Amino acid sequence: MPLDELEPWLQARAEQHPLATSLPVLDGYVAAIVAGPVSMSPLDWICPLLAIDADAFNHGATPEFAAISAVALRHNDISNTLSTTADQFKPMHRREASGDIDARPWCQGFYAAMRLRISAWAPLLDACNPHHGRLRSILMHCCDDQGRPLLGPQPRKDGEPGDLSNAHLGIPAAVEAPRQYWMPIRNKRAR
Repeated sequence: MPLDELEPWLQARAEQHPLATSLPVLDGYVAAIVAGPVSMSPLDWICPLLAIDADAFNHGATPEFAAISAVALRHNDISNTLSTTADQFKPMHRREASGDIDARPWCQGFYAAMRLRISAWAPLLDACNPHHGRLRSILMHCCDDQGRPLLGPQPRKDGEPGDLSNAHLGIPAAVEAPRQYWMPIRNKRAR
């Protein structure tokens, strides 16, 4: 299933409550899986992402399996890009009618994947850790379960809270930085 067919498929499954409701959410989620602190079984992260049962991995001629394959291909694309040409990593953001980039769905997808293993991400969420700022460009776009900004209100250019018009520019580096941070630890855990 090509990515352009995956989004309508996800939207048609809204009643199953997939974590991914759009391609930007899916892309952010997959980027967090690639950049995260622990390797995870595909069953553990793809099933909630797509709202499918683990049995879908066993049936190759289904729309669910086609969606799994599309997600796996995107995972491999992101992993390969970050491993070989990290400076060319480009998140899938939407453009608003005004032409502005809306990074929130992508960042919420990233945060949703973090929440799968939030205790493993804890060192980068600790404000006392000198590496705490590595995720700022992502988390500044995210809200908690009550809809409150994770990092509090963000300043606007004009001094008003909430302006994030250029904050998306730091997101590629905010994906690569934790990936580099976790790499030595992740490799040791995988052994």
